Amino acid sequence: MKASGHTELGSESIAATNTGTGAATGAASGAAGVIASLTGCIADELGAVDRVFAEELASDLPSVNALVRHVSRFRGKMLRPLLLLLSGKACGRLTDAHVTLAAVVEMVHMATLVHDDVLDEAELRRKGATINHLRGNEAAVMLGDYLISHSYHLCSGLDSQLASRLIARTTNRVCEGELLQIDNRNNLDLTEETYLEIITRKTASLCATCCLLGSKFAGAGEARVGQLELYGLSIGVAFQIQDDILDLVGQETMVGKTLGSDVEKGKMTLPMIHFLRTAPAEHRALLRSLLTSNDADKVERIRNLLLPSPSIDYARSRAREYVERARGALHSLPDTDARRVLDTMAGFVLSRPM
Repeated sequence: MKASGHTELGSESIAATNTGTGAATGAASGAAGVIASLTGCIADELGAVDRVFAEELASDLPSVNALVRHVSRFRGKMLRPLLLLLSGKACGRLTDAHVTLAAVVEMVHMATLVHDDVLDEAELRRKGATINHLRGNEAAVMLGDYLISHSYHLCSGLDSQLASRLIARTTNRVCEGELLQIDNRNNLDLTEETYLEIITRKTASLCATCCLLGSKFAGAGEARVGQLELYGLSIGVAFQIQDDILDLVGQETMVGKTLGSDVEKGKMTLPMIHFLRTAPAEHRALLRSLLTSNDADKVERIRNLLLPSPSIDYARSRAREYVERARGALHSLPDTDARRVLDTMAGFVLSRPM
């Protein structure tokens, strides 16, 4: 399973966006205050989510607890719980059900990250060793299953079964997206349309469900629920496009995870799809040759081929379109702190550190 998003909204990009400097250097020191000011309207609920997350995953086996503690380092800024809680807050009052559901979506997301690292044979996430690198694929797969099973156990405690059905539908779509991507590995003729279908299912669908659940459980009407679902879907697509750009041209020390895995696993992403559609014939032929080669330096050579081309900027422009679509979906919401934070979060997607 592959999720959503993979690299979370970084503290450096948050600070840089708010100071207007665009510089990541030294930003981390002020990030805690910036984040706290942005999420102050849901601070109590975020604290409760942390407690529910820890209590639900606690085991009487020390070895299991050690794995859970390690994977908890990958949680970043909890984008998906933020989306759920802010969507609820933008539509009305938050309840205990929102806290439970925010913990549920974080568990689902964490499971997809752990499974994703197995599929990609990744060694690094958030500047730390992945579970599969530390303990092997067997432990990583079982830990991902452990997270998924606990998410359903937690969700089943709610009076309404609506959330359980929506979470089940979403995890099915995440798996479908990953299976569609696997089916298209090494397909150098992959279309942009199919690429968008893949990332919509495997990444954006969970973000959309977060916003749907948050607004639905706050008592919002169908029109408003639909607007927030569109916001989540759009920000999720933009997030994955940006993530795919970072996998090609990011710096591992800044992004904090193993890069180049898309190329190594034969996953065609938007910059490469655009390049193969628009570049001069000899450059297209070179990229095709590199993608099918076993050269040790092929990732670096592909990066050097794509960087001077318009294809990276094209992918960024497509991500920007989805960010604007997300912001547009918020226009009819009341002008509240929660709505303003959702709007600001959309801008963070495009300013993540390279």
